[in-house]
Amino acid sequence: MRITKITHSEAPIASRISNAVIDFSRMTVSIVAVHSDLVVDGEPLVGYGFHSNGRYAQSGLLATRILPRVEEAPPERLLDPETGVVDPVRVQRVAMENEKPGGHGDRAVAVGTLDMAMWDLAAKAAGLPLHRLLHERFGRTAEPASSVWVYAAGGYYHPEKPLQGLRDEIRGYLDLGYRDVKIKIGGAPLEEDLQRIETVLELLPEGSRLAVDANGRFGVEEALRYGRALTDYHLLWYEEPCDPLDYRTHAVLADEYEGTLATGENLFSVPDVRNLRRHGGLRPHRDVLQMDPSLSYGVPEYAGMLDELEAGGWSAERFCPHGGNQINLALAAAFGLGGCESYPQVFEPFGGFADSTPVQDGRVRLPEAPGIGVELKPALHNLLRERL
Repeated sequence: MRITKITHSEAPIASRISNAVIDFSRMTVSIVAVHSDLVVDGEPLVGYGFHSNGRYAQSGLLATRILPRVEEAPPERLLDPETGVVDPVRVQRVAMENEKPGGHGDRAVAVGTLDMAMWDLAAKAAGLPLHRLLHERFGRTAEPASSVWVYAAGGYYHPEKPLQGLRDEIRGYLDLGYRDVKIKIGGAPLEEDLQRIETVLELLPEGSRLAVDANGRFGVEEALRYGRALTDYHLLWYEEPCDPLDYRTHAVLADEYEGTLATGENLFSVPDVRNLRRHGGLRPHRDVLQMDPSLSYGVPEYAGMLDELEAGGWSAERFCPHGGNQINLALAAAFGLGGCESYPQVFEPFGGFADSTPVQDGRVRLPEAPGIGVELKPALHNLLRERL
């Protein structure tokens, strides 16, 4: 097997929505296609990758540093010596050559985008759905899960959708089969945010839960003020109350807030999560971690994060990746994670899962088609083919 070419571009996911920190009016994502000489059913195999929402496209890094290293590497450095098939772990090592430690962020997103495409290609070459290939490679549970708990992430601020628009959105998620939902806070005064929370809670049926997400907006005093106001609502979790690298504020809040805290989507490396474990004061029996492989160098780095945190007493069931896309669903099933985010009505066509596996009672079945399952989302597949 040989990689014949790698193409990349970017796609818009622009929207008038906003969270407490940014709006999405100019948001883009990087997309990558890895072409190979391996032919199946008369067509050369292609692996597709993209990164999660919230980080802009990384065209410059991909074009000038990451992809040239892979394209110029001898084929044997990219392949599994036993199977002759592309090995994403080896590819990631090549992509990161001549890079200094630290300085994570955009570089982690560029490598994570390529990593997704490589896993898609490797799984297709093996004739396996990605969750089964990852389970074979990393083997953290006896069997991969056949379905995964998911929650609907939405509830963004929108200038033309006040409370009635929020009600309609949440009803739509419930109608799609979701039981648990998440909305944004921190982009409005506390009193208005509490009104939004109460509006959603009034709609939720018994057994459904609400999470809230401040997207790192607060300093310590505001994080504590919100925490006190949120306590009586018994939320699913209180997400990213402060800057993701402000471990001291996390620790202060965890010491006072009795509910569940969630963070991690903006931590991009094993050292980042090591520092969170050491200094963030989070509670392994209660809190939730949301690192996202497509934003953090890919699956190998994510596996290292799990190792680091499990050594510190965390269970895989406390992990719930950000991003709401197909690779994170596969990862959750393969590694025995607690669940996976979903974006059922925003960031399309990149959010959500296979058209053939609808949400049922808050869970999604894993498709058995080889690869990540891009081809099972025709709108996504068509976009990637057109641009790549």
